[in-house]
Amino acid sequence: MKNIPRKKSGRARRSGSAPHTLSIDIGGTHIKASVLDPSGNELAKHVEVSTPHPAPPDVVLVLLDRLVRSLPAYDRISVGFPGVVKRGRIITAPNLGSADWHEFPLATELERRWQRKARVLNDAEVQGLGVIQGQGLECVLTLGTGFGSALYRDGELMPHLELGQHPIWKSKTYDQYLGAAALKAKGIDKWTRRVRRMLKIVRTLMNYDHLYLGGGNATRINFELPSDVSIVSNEAGITGGVKLWESALDRFF
Repeated sequence: MKNIPRKKSGRARRSGSAPHTLSIDIGGTHIKASVLDPSGNELAKHVEVSTPHPAPPDVVLVLLDRLVRSLPAYDRISVGFPGVVKRGRIITAPNLGSADWHEFPLATELERRWQRKARVLNDAEVQGLGVIQGQGLECVLTLGTGFGSALYRDGELMPHLELGQHPIWKSKTYDQYLGAAALKAKGIDKWTRRVRRMLKIVRTLMNYDHLYLGGGNATRINFELPSDVSIVSNEAGITGGVKLWESALDRFF
């Protein structure tokens, strides 16, 4: 890992008050951030920058320094990351175009850099925490630069299922079949047919009670969805960050 210099970012708050959370959503297209009150409400409109490509850790961290400088004071940090994350360490980053992320200790680096406690989880899982109802088997899928997935049982996060890297049709993975590159290459009509096919496959695979569709391209879906499938706001990728600090998730960190 490169020796990345520490930068002061944001202002610490006075102790004794309910914690405010800096919530960051790192995506393949945009990086967004806001500060949340204890109920998950944004204290300031989120700020964002375009994600560079490639996006190695040192480049992303410099962007984050600049991004959060204008935000209100905060006490702790939550991050949604587009890949497999284990105990704050990045395992995969398929849509950031950089092998440098493998085994990168993102949570530890942010704590060192900004002098606040940090928790990092897969971005689809963070988004799901912001929208699920906590009843039955709930699945979250994100249609963005790539394809994200998360699964919950009665509100409890299940071990991460990286569906985006699994084959769905012939030799193509969900990422390749339904990601932003496929939408651009194939056009909306063919991409929509692929979404229909995917939904049938996932229903058979998961037998979910409710499915939530997020990500920037979910709003491009132009057919009527079943009553147990909902399109949710992409803002949940930020607002779900406050849930990372609930005791039920301590085992992931």
